[in-house]
Amino acid sequence: MSMIHLTGTLTCAPDQQQKVRDALPDHIALTRAEPGCLEFEVVETQPGTFAVSELFINQAAFDAHQARTRASAWFGVTNGITRDYKITEA
Repeated sequence: MSMIHLTGTLTCAPDQQQKVRDALPDHIALTRAEPGCLEFEVVETQPGTFAVSELFINQAAFDAHQARTRASAWFGVTNGITRDYKITEA
């Protein structure tokens, strides 16, 4: 089975930036605690632009993460925010 690696950026408008910053610590902690999460980094590289890197042990773990995220407060805060992600098998 191949690991799943997601990389890219999340870019938000000025009026959304602080909401994203405030929600991020919980999102990071919850994701890192998920079974199969090997790496999860989100770093604000410039105001409103967040570099994202995720590594999951397999597709099932990545899919479980996606399902959990869609039911989370993070999804509510970031719904509609521009994402430019690339997903590859590692």
